Amino acid sequence: MKKRDEIEEKYKINIGELFENENAFLEEVKTVDKKIKEIKKYEGHLLQDAKTLYETLELSEALEKKVERIFVYAHIINDFDLAEEKGNEYYGTAFKLYQELSVFTSYITPELLESDYSTIEKYIQENVNLKKYENVLKEIYRNKKHILGKKEETLINTLSELINAPEDVYGKLVDVDLKFENVKDENGELVELNEVSHKILMESKNREVRKNTFKTFYRGYKSVINTTSELLASCVKKNNRIAKIRDYEDAMTASLEASNVNKKVYEALLEALEENLNIIHRQWNIRKKVLHLEELHLYDTTVSLVANYEKKYSYEEASDLIKKALEILGSDYSNVLSQAFENRWIDVFPNENKRSGAYCTCCYETHPYVVTNFNERYGDVATLTHELGHAIHYYYAAKNNQYCDYNYTIFVAEVASQVNEALLAMHILKNSDNKKEKLFVLDELIKHFKSSVVRQTMFAEFESKIHEYEQNGKVLTTNTLCDLYYNLNKKYYGEEIVVDEEIRYEWSRVPHFYYNFYVYQYSTGYIAALKIATDIFNKKEHALENYMNFLGLGSTKDPVESLKVAGVDLTDKQTFKEAFQEFNREMDELETLLESE
Repeated sequence: MKKRDEIEEKYKINIGELFENENAFLEEVKTVDKKIKEIKKYEGHLLQDAKTLYETLELSEALEKKVERIFVYAHIINDFDLAEEKGNEYYGTAFKLYQELSVFTSYITPELLESDYSTIEKYIQENVNLKKYENVLKEIYRNKKHILGKKEETLINTLSELINAPEDVYGKLVDVDLKFENVKDENGELVELNEVSHKILMESKNREVRKNTFKTFYRGYKSVINTTSELLASCVKKNNRIAKIRDYEDAMTASLEASNVNKKVYEALLEALEENLNIIHRQWNIRKKVLHLEELHLYDTTVSLVANYEKKYSYEEASDLIKKALEILGSDYSNVLSQAFENRWIDVFPNENKRSGAYCTCCYETHPYVVTNFNERYGDVATLTHELGHAIHYYYAAKNNQYCDYNYTIFVAEVASQVNEALLAMHILKNSDNKKEKLFVLDELIKHFKSSVVRQTMFAEFESKIHEYEQNGKVLTTNTLCDLYYNLNKKYYGEEIVVDEEIRYEWSRVPHFYYNFYVYQYSTGYIAALKIATDIFNKKEHALENYMNFLGLGSTKDPVESLKVAGVDLTDKQTFKEAFQEFNREMDELETLLESE
């Protein structure tokens, strides 16, 4: 794998848009560190009058913007090389500053809540400038009964670094310290096994390569399973304790209510999967038949069903394909997309010690940034398309809203990214004359439904069960976690497939379990995105207009209502039913194409 300085500049994020150089970054840290302390002068008389309230909120927002810029810069720099000490130091400095701001502003919410919202309404009438913060203030009062006193909120903010330690330690363990045995590829050559090469090897046409990779990979995670068990158990305890301290029913409710999402959405998702397990299991018999296997194993679920078909995409080819696929979203969207490619919003290729996977982050004062690990495969094209969906969602939210209203919840964030992926596949299926390419993309769509809806819902059920287990006073041991996860795999995969023992350890490679009921949003996001993309692709009246309006909402509406603007109602079970009907239709189309081969 290349070192960072061996990657061409044009494939690296232009980090200079955040800060011209590292000295400018460090100077800004010093300046902001001093400025943060000024916010304390309003403590104790925040609600003295409308002018004082407005000045406090203005200063708080100005500081948040500056800290956001500092944090995004340090976060990206650190992810370029997780083993590099300077990046670690910058990230630690930025996190400390973020924590300091949280501590120094922790009095604001409790002081606000000492009064009724009628006081805020009165002040907004007296000072029209306060109207800017109306949505933020309403949101604070919505959660009033779960906000603690000034002293308690300050204490929690002060301890935030320690509270989040399990997630931070987990990241270092699996991204830097965890090493795997080398494995042989299709040519019999030894390959360094990591998250990037694992994905490639698991799609190998050679079954022995897949099997050996699967077993070696999870043998690596098994070697640290006691540590990861303790880390996850600690995180679950933290979530449950904080939920109890804040007087929530449970950790799930605390997480969902914080995003203003009804718990019924979570429950409806689990019910929908339960009711459609027969459709989910159908794919295994198709796969078994095509691969000519008497027995289908978990390591047979990611290899392409299309024999003798392998297409590689240069980054430039991928860029062109993505632009063409997303032209359907209109000229304005296409112009923003071109900016992302041409102005180096994207960090493209893997390098030694770079954070694995892909993500998008945003700085309100500049623009979004995408970090990915492109390896010239269709999956990498799809991932890039996905992250650009996040990026352009951020772009429109920032363009159409002031800072206090631009940062929407994760619940809606996963919609824009999945819409892009769906449109990419639809574009290829419509325009390709190559039957094998169509088969390949259909197979990818089916696998994507499995990974985004089925697998993530299984994760969601696992997360729900381990929190419930700990809340009931039981100890989350290594065996408890592994047994529970293994049994859920058997339920979700069904009897048509061999659920290999090694999958017991898979939960330990999922960082999202440290994000407190995060994963279900991939499922709901894909289900919503499937409807939106289908409506846009079929040119349903107002579908594109509604979607573009949705992208610009930011946090001005609650997430469920935001999706209704885009034409999706996740409180309606019919929405989930239609998604499984589409999944079934994709399998019908796949079988029809296979029979014509």
